[in-house]
Amino acid sequence: MVDPITVQVLRNKIAGLTDEMHYHFYRSGYSTIIRESRDFSCVILDRTGGLIVAPPMFFHAPVYKHLVGRIIELYGEDGLAENDVFVSNHPYEGGLPHVSDMAFVAPVFADGVLVGFSGSIAHKADIGGTNPGSTSASATEIFHEGLLLPPIRIYEGSVYKEDLERLILANSRQPELVQGDMRAQIAATRMGSERVAELCGRFGAATVIDAFTAIHKGAAADLRSAIALLPDGSSSAEGVMDSDGVERDRPVKFAVTVTVEGEIVTFDFTASDRQAKGPVNLRPSMVEACAFYSLIGCLGPDLQFNDGMRDAVRFKFAPNTITNASAPAPVSSYQMANLKLVDVILEAMSHFRPDRAVASAGSSGALLISWLAGGREGQANMQYEILGSAYGGGYGNDGASACAAHLSNLHITPIEIIESEFPCRITAFDLTPDSGGAGEQRGGLGFRREYELLQDAVIVRRADRAKFPPGGIGGGGAGSPSRFILHYGTPNQEEAAASGRYEMKAGERFSLQSPGGGGFGAPAQRDRDAVARDIAEGYVSPASAAREYGYDRNSAGDNKI
Repeated sequence: MVDPITVQVLRNKIAGLTDEMHYHFYRSGYSTIIRESRDFSCVILDRTGGLIVAPPMFFHAPVYKHLVGRIIELYGEDGLAENDVFVSNHPYEGGLPHVSDMAFVAPVFADGVLVGFSGSIAHKADIGGTNPGSTSASATEIFHEGLLLPPIRIYEGSVYKEDLERLILANSRQPELVQGDMRAQIAATRMGSERVAELCGRFGAATVIDAFTAIHKGAAADLRSAIALLPDGSSSAEGVMDSDGVERDRPVKFAVTVTVEGEIVTFDFTASDRQAKGPVNLRPSMVEACAFYSLIGCLGPDLQFNDGMRDAVRFKFAPNTITNASAPAPVSSYQMANLKLVDVILEAMSHFRPDRAVASAGSSGALLISWLAGGREGQANMQYEILGSAYGGGYGNDGASACAAHLSNLHITPIEIIESEFPCRITAFDLTPDSGGAGEQRGGLGFRREYELLQDAVIVRRADRAKFPPGGIGGGGAGSPSRFILHYGTPNQEEAAASGRYEMKAGERFSLQSPGGGGFGAPAQRDRDAVARDIAEGYVSPASAAREYGYDRNSAGDNKI
């Protein structure tokens, strides 16, 4: 039995270690995906794959349990050895979000005993498949999305399997970037396993194992206590994405029923649509991430996720549905689906905690540009950006503007990096006035970004919320929809589908606009001074203020309109 002080010391040691792993990987990354977007996570796990401390990119958090569980199923604990490193990018065998996310896992041994695992997941610049960059808006099977790696050793003991690396790189259009990021990721993962072994040398392997167990039990107890404060009952909600990218005229429905019984909460996703033909399908690991994120967001920020919380949560899935797809359904646009599902879950959860209610957020988007003339000399010929949007208004606060919403915590690539590394000019980058949904608490503003191409290119854009913009709640208005405009600023200007593949010539321009967040509460209840500040800051135009809020600069009276 380990004492509580030692448990907390070791928890903080693990938290500091994962921060260090993140820092070293970020500083060693080759691609802008790692250096700028920071699309990766590093973690420490117990001997069953249970997460100890959640990474900043939360949607990776539940994945590791599935991946390590599969490794143990395939190899058994007796089949693992010191200095082994396993690799996988398989959504169906390893639970990874999509094929572009490659995971490395290293077992940790002390005195011949398996103590835990060090792990990491990171997006790779290109892993094969139909499109440059591998991710697709229109894939119809997972084989279109790249090379698939089931859980397999890339280090066997201290021996690096160079043949496996050669195989991976031979299937990539960006082998230098992929090799650099892979080796940096492996180094960060092995550093994690070495440092945990050092902790075992200092505290003893048995103490570390017992501390991990205590950390999980503590999280489970905290979550059970928080759930017990909710009223028993059930609440349902549903929402739709624009399409799956293939059946463009068919919205994709996500549905959940949340049931609270005592200290247990159940998430039932069985009423969600059949699995999609296009790449917006989710594996259960992603659905779990959405559910845990929403649950903790509803209950309060003092809860800290780890896999011990699984003890208080139940999940119900139907086979071959959008929330439990079966192979070979494509999954590369999973993040847009994640963020729609989060909106739906949060709406259902607001029944139990109205004071934590929030309007729909503006989702996420990705932009991939493959430069056909080779890009800038000495640089990669593929540009990949992850673009945020805005939060919806919530109880007591306006939505945040121009940011990564909910699960991702990713960074937008700076203009200076884009223009110095790629044949591209950013001619505008600003907030979009009037894009936040009207309400007592205004939705956050989306942003507009305009691009001028200096070489011929293939553009792959993946986005949502063009047909069904982020909804308001409690009488609040919807945020503005996403927009993607080709041949921007010319007589041939045209609005394209939110997701698609486009070929463009040097000198042409396009504009993308992220959606704004939905509004919370009736606009008539918005504070007069808040509307005045919105106008002064350029967030809301005078015309929109008059139309949406009935605002008159010259009016007098109390502080409500």
